[in-house]
Amino acid sequence: MSDREFIAAKINDLKNGQMKSVSIDGNEILLCKIENKFFALGAHCTHYGAPLVDGVLNGDRIVCPWHHACFNARTGDRLEPPANDSLPKYETKIDGDNLIVMLPEKIVGSRLPNLSKRGKNNHQQFVIIGGGAAGYSAAQTLREEGFSGRIILITQEDCEPYDRPNLSKDYLAGDAEGSWIPLRSNDFYDELDIEVMLNKKVLNINFSNKSIMLSDNENIKYNKLLLATGGEARKLKIPGEDLKNVFTLRSFEDSKKIIEASKRASKAVIIGASFIGMETAYSLRKRGLQITVISQEEIPFEKVFGREVGNLFKKLHEDNGVKFRLSFSLKEFVGKEKVQAVLLQNGDRIETDLVVLGVGVKPSTSFLKNLNLLPDGSVKVDEYFKIQDDVFAAGDIATYTDWRTGEDMRIEHWRTAEQQGRIAALNMLDKKNPNKIVPFFWTSQVGLSLNYVGHAVDWQEIIFKGDISSQEFIAFYVKNNKVYAAAGNFRDKDMAAIEELMRLDKMPSPEKLKYDSIDFVKLLSK
Repeated sequence: MSDREFIAAKINDLKNGQMKSVSIDGNEILLCKIENKFFALGAHCTHYGAPLVDGVLNGDRIVCPWHHACFNARTGDRLEPPANDSLPKYETKIDGDNLIVMLPEKIVGSRLPNLSKRGKNNHQQFVIIGGGAAGYSAAQTLREEGFSGRIILITQEDCEPYDRPNLSKDYLAGDAEGSWIPLRSNDFYDELDIEVMLNKKVLNINFSNKSIMLSDNENIKYNKLLLATGGEARKLKIPGEDLKNVFTLRSFEDSKKIIEASKRASKAVIIGASFIGMETAYSLRKRGLQITVISQEEIPFEKVFGREVGNLFKKLHEDNGVKFRLSFSLKEFVGKEKVQAVLLQNGDRIETDLVVLGVGVKPSTSFLKNLNLLPDGSVKVDEYFKIQDDVFAAGDIATYTDWRTGEDMRIEHWRTAEQQGRIAALNMLDKKNPNKIVPFFWTSQVGLSLNYVGHAVDWQEIIFKGDISSQEFIAFYVKNNKVYAAAGNFRDKDMAAIEELMRLDKMPSPEKLKYDSIDFVKLLSK
């Protein structure tokens, strides 16, 4: 059946570099005008369905307003995670002053990228250790780039790669079903000949003969290897930590166990005012539990966002019924088999039915006995995410030099790990694709959806645009007279533009940010 033709807009309705969302036959279509040519695509991001018209169009690059997935506006191809799929593309033509869009009978929200399969004549074997963000992203990228050799993805977990950020957010809160968490169906891996080895622990790697020893004594050879083992939830090593209902939250299974325990609980204590800790506090509060957050910090997120933004989070959580015990240290967990209370060093006792530890993660690298690890347990990689010949690393375990600031960094963010996995895969294929990542992460809690672009371990000054009390603002973190990072709430379009400006090294100076009114979207086109 041939495509149906619809008048989508007048050709003068769009200017060059502009996007417009239109409704055609009950379907939302995104129109883009680039260099006097018109393109029609699916209107919603293939990640979480954000309206792309609320993002930015920079050249032929569309940036999603929510989580900064990127797509090619001419083709709909996905360019950057966290989207895994591309946008559908529809043919257009001009009839007089009308822009015509041809639509098929069945409209879909996404399409698979062009993906290769394993070929009989390619005997190379690429192995990926780790089934998280970086590992999954690398596996898909290899097939996107036409690699037809054997791909083996090894994971300690009992399920295929899944959407880890949701474990402390919608899934834990009861707003998302478990079926929503896997990134792909089992059929996806089967069809692309990506071998996912579940419940497998790596004991050792012999880099000289390119072999991997598994805990069941199976030995696997590789031509190229990607280490993407991610992080392990930290423990406190205090008395009572092995009691029942004392949880960490890192895996799908962890989240399931916390949900089950919460059904028989009325009170929960969260240890640590980290992102995992605070998101868990919000999610369990939505389930009706009384929540107490205990942390050694004086203000939540002060080291990441500063005092002003940290106090905003604290106030909103308190308004939502969460109690804080800040600047306190733990002594022990007490109970008979199951935790019943948390004791502080000052002698205070806090009754509880369950505890969730949100005290950070450490690189999962203890099995790497033949590599020189950095003091924090990570591995140093070059600009191509290479450790040594034919061995690469990406994600939480990789320390690299930031191309923008010259500082070494290791970042534990989902989207950044996906980006790193993608770039590592390109370089496993000898593409010589350097790391030009601008880190990005988001957190959703107590009505805030804060986006953070760039990376600042510390700063000399914070420049605010907007009003924190109104919750609509951008905070710029300045060091060495340069904007290292920005955090924004309810400023999605601006934050998408700021990431592009950072990527292009076109961010305005701190002086201009202080005293000028800046349209970040318009600045992109200059």
